[in-house]
Amino acid sequence: MPKSLMIVDDSATMRKIIMRTVRMSGLEFDRTEEAGNGAEAIEKLKTAPVDIVLCDINMPEMSGTEMVKQARQLPNCKDTKIIMVSTESSQELIDSILADGANGYITKPFTPERFQEKLAPFMS
Repeated sequence: MPKSLMIVDDSATMRKIIMRTVRMSGLEFDRTEEAGNGAEAIEKLKTAPVDIVLCDINMPEMSGTEMVKQARQLPNCKDTKIIMVSTESSQELIDSILADGANGYITKPFTPERFQEKLAPFMS
């Protein structure tokens, strides 16, 4: 079944690096979206939901943690898988974000194998 992906990060360079690493992992998506912050992501998700979101935590306008909370309020995003991708590695923060509705967490620096491990379970 075709899957869609959104990458949310305030750095265009980081969005490209994440996309390249996802491709290197062997995972394929029929549609990909990008957003520069959580607010932009929420607006896009309202009209065009995706299957999987890879989201940074620290962004201007709306953080990744707030984006997770708001995405979980959208009826069409109840089943969207949200994986946080961040340099933040505090277990307390990770636990909090998972409690708010994120489905997983990948710390930077990341590898294609790490994306494969975290995303493959959501690809069927």
